Amino acid sequence: MGKQELDNLVRIGNLKAEPASKKEFDGMIASARRSLTDAQNESIETDSQFTLAYGAVHSFALGALRHQGYRSENRITVFQTLVHTLGTENADIQIFLKAHNERNLAEYEGRIDIDEKLLADLVSCTKKLELAVSKLTPPAT
Repeated sequence: MGKQELDNLVRIGNLKAEPASKKEFDGMIASARRSLTDAQNESIETDSQFTLAYGAVHSFALGALRHQGYRSENRITVFQTLVHTLGTENADIQIFLKAHNERNLAEYEGRIDIDEKLLADLVSCTKKLELAVSKLTPPAT
């Protein structure tokens, strides 16, 4: 999709080029699917649902990036590259970035007041991401 843009991110040090790995890709996607399923379990606390949904979206996004032969250690970059790896809509990326900010508030400042609309939007957008990832042919090796 956006190989030139991804290569530009390699040149400025935001991404690393690294051959895709079938085992890594399959593991990320399987983990993401389990987390997304669990995130929809309404019998668990909202903050736990959010943590699971956020983990799922990150694993799907990282899987898509790894599928293209790149790696990033920066979560925001992983989300921002979705426009190039899967053609994800900007509105969905904005939901992922907002969720990232909320995750940081929870992780680093102990904030656990999760906006239920954000959670619903995150799950909905993550389902779309799962569908897009499921159309990728896993790496050969």
